[in-house]
Amino acid sequence: MRAFKSALRTLPICLLMLLLGTPQLSAAGLPAAKRVAPPEVRPVTVAGIRYTVVLATRARGLPQEGGYIAAIDVKSDREIWLRRIYETQYLPELEEDVQDVFIRSMKLGNGGRTLEIVDELDRHHRLDLEPRRRHP
Repeated sequence: MRAFKSALRTLPICLLMLLLGTPQLSAAGLPAAKRVAPPEVRPVTVAGIRYTVVLATRARGLPQEGGYIAAIDVKSDREIWLRRIYETQYLPELEEDVQDVFIRSMKLGNGGRTLEIVDELDRHHRLDLEPRRRHP
């Protein structure tokens, strides 16, 4: 019975590891302090606007790392808007950097009217670009 209770206590951690991947090990065989770098996602340009994945969002004072898209005017190279695509819920008992979820891929969809976005947890998101073009 004691082994069963112990296994139940570790189940949430095991499930989280399955979702986030196993931790990287250092040369000493200990868990590394940081996760691997986020995936590199190529920007998408349509109608004079470049849509790009934004990294280092916490440095901008935002509540989470990853999950943001910026629209940049191609001519002026100025940011028009910044949009959070999804919210990351952090567990207080784990380091935040291992819980960050980044955008894995982004492409145009629906005849250039949407951005089709996939995050590292394989969740699919769609951002409608039409209202954003009319009202930046």
